[in-house]
Amino acid sequence: MNVGFVGTGNMGRILIESFIESGAIRPSHIYMTNRTKAKAEAIKDIYPETNMMETVDDVIKRSDLLFICVKPLDIHPLLKKIGHLLTPNKCLLSITSPIRVDQLESLVQCQVARTIPSITNRAFSGVSLLTFGSSCDEKMKRTIVELLEQISIPIQIEDDITRVSSDLVSCGPAFFSYLLQKFVNGAVSETTISQDQAVLLASEMIIGMGKLLESEIYTLPTLQEKVCVTGGVTGKGIEVLEEVVGDMFKKVFHVTHQKYDEDIEEVSLQFNKNLK
Repeated sequence: MNVGFVGTGNMGRILIESFIESGAIRPSHIYMTNRTKAKAEAIKDIYPETNMMETVDDVIKRSDLLFICVKPLDIHPLLKKIGHLLTPNKCLLSITSPIRVDQLESLVQCQVARTIPSITNRAFSGVSLLTFGSSCDEKMKRTIVELLEQISIPIQIEDDITRVSSDLVSCGPAFFSYLLQKFVNGAVSETTISQDQAVLLASEMIIGMGKLLESEIYTLPTLQEKVCVTGGVTGKGIEVLEEVVGDMFKKVFHVTHQKYDEDIEEVSLQFNKNLK
């Protein structure tokens, strides 16, 4: 199976690298293009057997499965331009959350699905979110799931939890790397530990914590219970966190959903015009 990628920015590149290095897709079966050619060229320099194409049309003609990795507002005009090439035997996979699969199906005759990946997929871990369109047959569904299983745990979701699921899976690494850096900065500013030492210790801590959760030795609640002894040092730290954190994450989800609603409104204007 040939797999195409339209857009080789951050997430497009992460997917290509992950699929190649996991053995999920042979480099020679990958066809890619990008508006800024240098980004696609950088990938080809590392994986010479990949196929860099001049146009989106060239990628589509050679691909069975097509990942669309462009900005949400670029998708509608792109599909209007190339929709005639997307025949029913092909499948379009969008990686953008504000556009529903039924909206994509209103523009193309091919099979349609949406996946929302995470940067954690680069380490063949974490979750990739999946929503299938009504056009997607069972064989194609299995193909997509088996492909994503090579780099992640694919989890199928409904539209009503798309944003919060994406916050947890896709935005989560950025949110918690920010908090971890604040954790490190606090240690450095309040003690004599060096920045490098603190980064090393905090990084190894979070890796070890992940392995504990992965092995199911502890859950999140039991992990805290095991470390936090009543009246001890950890307990005092938790008291501060309870006082300071408060509704912080409620506010995070509020603003991400607010931005999501704005994005949905913008892309819906494009798709609604198409239906008139």
